Amino acid sequence: MTGRRSALITGVSRRGGIGFAIARRLAEAGYDLAITHFAPHDAPPPWGGDDIASVTRGVREALQPGRRLVDTPADLVDPDAPARIVAFAQQDLGPLDALVCNHARSGSDGPLLDQTAATLDAHWAVNARASLLLAREFAARHNGRPGGRIIFLTSGQELGPMPGEIAYAASKAALAGIAKTLAHELAPRGITVNAVNPGPVDTDSYVTPEMRDALADRFPFGRWGEPDDPARLIAWLVSDEGRWVTGQVLNTEGGFIR
Repeated sequence: MTGRRSALITGVSRRGGIGFAIARRLAEAGYDLAITHFAPHDAPPPWGGDDIASVTRGVREALQPGRRLVDTPADLVDPDAPARIVAFAQQDLGPLDALVCNHARSGSDGPLLDQTAATLDAHWAVNARASLLLAREFAARHNGRPGGRIIFLTSGQELGPMPGEIAYAASKAALAGIAKTLAHELAPRGITVNAVNPGPVDTDSYVTPEMRDALADRFPFGRWGEPDDPARLIAWLVSDEGRWVTGQVLNTEGGFIR
């Protein structure tokens, strides 16, 4: 990487999560970072939330000398939140080079017959609408400099069914579906757009021992994905080496068998 660069990463709220691994990877690569978190989303499930101060401290420890980290809570249900977040990041770090939309609303979902307008809208607002609005704000402020990167995280719903997650899968499918169009539209501004499907990842939250056992024989390498697996791919995509990749949905699943 040449020159000083900065990135905004959303959904960095757990030390065992993908967002934390991405932030650590970019910190180690020499980026200035702005990260967001929303602890109330993590608190209700059985696994509970993490200590945000410990999360930010863990990212800060990976920063290169002289690099900066700023963080802010962000409820992405609020349609004004994306503009506020990008403005906050740029006020502290200057022009942004990369946007990684790692945040996600999950839970409170179910099969099609359980869906209502409210359940569908709740997932759409956070997973799809907020990501698109963040991309808009990032692109509007990018000013045509070369090297801009936008990364969406999706969930591989085009590779196989996701039973019982209709609202979630639909909202994430929107990001995979729009990547090529956004890549075409933003190329003249010097911005690449890609989506990454991390596949099943064993974070510190939702994966139970029963789930590990049930899916163990579906991973040819004999293990679940780890948060650093997609983080390594994303760090490459936002680097100079990833500059000729755009409009793609990249699956990093370790050969997961559906």
